[in-house]
Amino acid sequence: MVVVGGDAAGMSAAAQARRLLSADELEIIAFERGDHTSYSACGIPYWVAGDVEEREQLVARSPEEHRRRGVDVRTRTEVIALDPDDNRVRTRDSSGAEEWHAYDDLVLATGATPLRPPIPGIDAEGVHGVQDLTDGEALRDAIARLAPDAAGDGDPASSPLAVVVGAGYIGIEMAEALVRRGFRVTLVDRAPEPMTTLDPDMGALVREAMNGMGIETVMGQAVTEIETGDDGAVRAVRTATGRHPADLVVLGLGTSPRTALAEEAGLPLGASGGLLTDRAMQVRGHRHIWAGGDCVEVEHRLTGMTRHVPLGTHANKHGQIIGSNIAGDYATFPGVVGTAVSKVCELEIARSGLLEAEATEAGLQYVAVTVEATSRAGYYPGAQPMHVKMLAERRTGRLLGAQIVGREVAAKRVDVVAAALTAGMTVTDVVMLDLGYAPPFSPTYDPVQVAARKAAAAVRAAG
Repeated sequence: MVVVGGDAAGMSAAAQARRLLSADELEIIAFERGDHTSYSACGIPYWVAGDVEEREQLVARSPEEHRRRGVDVRTRTEVIALDPDDNRVRTRDSSGAEEWHAYDDLVLATGATPLRPPIPGIDAEGVHGVQDLTDGEALRDAIARLAPDAAGDGDPASSPLAVVVGAGYIGIEMAEALVRRGFRVTLVDRAPEPMTTLDPDMGALVREAMNGMGIETVMGQAVTEIETGDDGAVRAVRTATGRHPADLVVLGLGTSPRTALAEEAGLPLGASGGLLTDRAMQVRGHRHIWAGGDCVEVEHRLTGMTRHVPLGTHANKHGQIIGSNIAGDYATFPGVVGTAVSKVCELEIARSGLLEAEATEAGLQYVAVTVEATSRAGYYPGAQPMHVKMLAERRTGRLLGAQIVGREVAAKRVDVVAAALTAGMTVTDVVMLDLGYAPPFSPTYDPVQVAARKAAAAVRAAG
């Protein structure tokens, strides 16, 4: 068993296969072009912010630990070619030496590539990505040089300036991290509202909240240049209509599947460039090649379409399924409903299911409602406002999705929505769910149920 990629999907597959089969029954070799294995890239913004103190806290299992468990991990070794006809891969190690390796089963877990458009100055000193632990280390070092007052308690007028390019999950999380490290932060994105994983009206709530936190938002503006000084270091970010001074620039423009090798080898790719697999995570048309994690497309359970959904939760499940199947067991991945959560300072953001544009693309007719409720009983101390938007299918009332923006304990309420979507429930079913209630935890009707009641009424009104 040869694994390409040493993070969530690849090493979960290796670990699961090793649990089921001994080293005498299955040899496992894993190639990782970097230095680290099995780490949480999702935790990097919180390491940068200071919530996580040490890099090692983000590492679930080091290469040495994998080796002790019977997986031959070879770091600083890049796979440079795939040969599915002869069941082999070609590698190049840190010395430059190249070699072919045969496999009986191949696991592709190559992850995703951060988007880095060809903007003048994008490779300048002071421009940082946050894709892996090495990126995080470099960014932390830069922050320590620019803002030694990590608590952000200094004079705001003398605080260093940071520009975050991209207002998706990573962008808003990095904006929070930099604010907390004492920077004045500007967030720039070409979209009209932050968080394109939300409908624009819900994204507007995020923008308004960030502005209230002192984060300047520049929306609807694509970056045209990263300006540098005579020393080659970043000085500002330019758009078509403005110049935004910067001592530090962080890129959060999203990712695309890292599948160049697979494409060169003739493996099937979907619309987003991700590998296409069956439910057993076997690459379509290739009996001995498996793929999982951020390099694949997965089926959306509500539409049947494949999508690129780069999340660690899915990657770990993919790896478990692949490892089980290679070891002779049987497991399948049923697809996703599109659940995700994030936060920026005290604001929590969540979604599951379809956005309006996605429902329209899928040919679904729907109603959409938005409600404002509170996190606790309105009379209980500390109750915070929460906006919930919900979509339901016309005529049937089937729940199609929900988005939540609010403060305390807002985001994890989306798990009720995810479970209801998976079960194919109607909004009336959601209203009648026997959810926990006490004034410190929710109003009599939970905010999700308040939205469901309004959606059920909209379905009836629509006939």
